[in-house]
Amino acid sequence: MPLVRISLIKGKSPEHIRAISDGVHRGLMEAYSAPADDRFQLIHQHARDELIYDAEYLGLHRTDDIAIINIIAGNWRDTSQKKALYRAITDNLVANPGLRPEDVLIVLSPNARDEWSFGNGLASYVKDDAA
Repeated sequence: MPLVRISLIKGKSPEHIRAISDGVHRGLMEAYSAPADDRFQLIHQHARDELIYDAEYLGLHRTDDIAIINIIAGNWRDTSQKKALYRAITDNLVANPGLRPEDVLIVLSPNARDEWSFGNGLASYVKDDAA
């Protein structure tokens, strides 16, 4: 169901990257009830001058450990579920790999059920794909 894009500044270890990947997925399972096997992630490491961010936006101090997480997921969740997702992911990433909460930036990009095709040229979440 969710498609996750994670952007980091280059130089992170494979263990660090895997901890972020796992923490994001656990957060989706906890807050959105995503199945364990529903894991689709694109992880990008950017040169320092290719990931631009405001270190002080909204009064938070960010560092080059910033993780920008964009989650494309169904638009059928309410605000309390979204807030639970933000909290779960952030808590997971603070615990491992030790990110600061200020360095976890999450953006949701909602979409509808008919905007997913997981293969075979079918709208995967649409019951009747005959049309």
